[in-house]
Amino acid sequence: MPELPLLSDLTIAGLAIDPLLTFGGLLAGLLVGLTGMGGAALVTPMLVLVFGVPPAAAVSSDVVASAAMKPVGAWVHARAKTVHWRLVWWLSVGSIPGVLIGTWIFARVLDTDAAEETIRLWIGGVLLLAVSAMLVKNYIARRRRLAAQDHAPAPLQGTDLPVRIAPTVILGALVGLLVGTTSVGSGSLVVTTLLLLYPLLRPSVLVGTDLTQAVPMLVAGALAHAGFGAISVAVVVSLLLGQIPGVWLGAKLSSSYDGHALRWLLMVILAATAVTLIGAPRAVTGAVAIVGVAIVSALIVRDRQAGQRRRTLEPELTSILDSSRTDRGVGVVRRND
Repeated sequence: MPELPLLSDLTIAGLAIDPLLTFGGLLAGLLVGLTGMGGAALVTPMLVLVFGVPPAAAVSSDVVASAAMKPVGAWVHARAKTVHWRLVWWLSVGSIPGVLIGTWIFARVLDTDAAEETIRLWIGGVLLLAVSAMLVKNYIARRRRLAAQDHAPAPLQGTDLPVRIAPTVILGALVGLLVGTTSVGSGSLVVTTLLLLYPLLRPSVLVGTDLTQAVPMLVAGALAHAGFGAISVAVVVSLLLGQIPGVWLGAKLSSSYDGHALRWLLMVILAATAVTLIGAPRAVTGAVAIVGVAIVSALIVRDRQAGQRRRTLEPELTSILDSSRTDRGVGVVRRND
């Protein structure tokens, strides 16, 4: 496929770079760094709907860009020893063949007359699946927090956690298939399913394992898309020039901002985007966006009110505890007398 005609006057090493696309990559990287949400779920729809990149080129180019981005985070976790290597191995046993089969299906669809429309539908469907996975992940996290308030939680395990081989390989194969056909799913779907399969896995190991398992799958997918897909080198380079500093900056900012409200807002945007990609009327897309924003606003208000109640009660609780300690101290003194 010939290079996409990007509107740009910037040329690096003979390659046309689109500054607007680089800026889009910067914003996407910033959001990924701040929220930890999957990059492909943001980037691929952005390429299609905002920059008018054909869906086939958007998928192939994002697979290659992701293959260049993921090793950075994986290397950090490998150095910190927060990677469950046996989990990575068994996920890769499924995901590498899965992504190759997915890319083969992708290439076969490219030869059809309805290729672009079919790939748009695939991206929209997998986006809806990714949003559902994010909701399930938040639900699991909330249940864990509530359970921890009632009783002591079970001790979390790290890289020595036993692996359930069959479901892990199946998970890898399914995710690889989705990534090969849409580029979406290597993060959000894996994290949520691993939470269900391994509820006692320590969060840092969960994240490190997710990042690391994506590397061999994406490298295999990038090589396959280079041979059978529709990669645009200009799109890949333009994206990476923005994504790399964006992720770094977002990760730095995340230490002072938990990204909670932003995650909910991004889920609303992704849901509306998915509805648009599958061809729903604009009225439906608008309704999804309006209802989603209303729900997010209600959640933000609820969380702020809960925070204010906690801040109001903290001095009273502290006073009660101090009085209790004082009373116990007086009782001890009297017994000693």
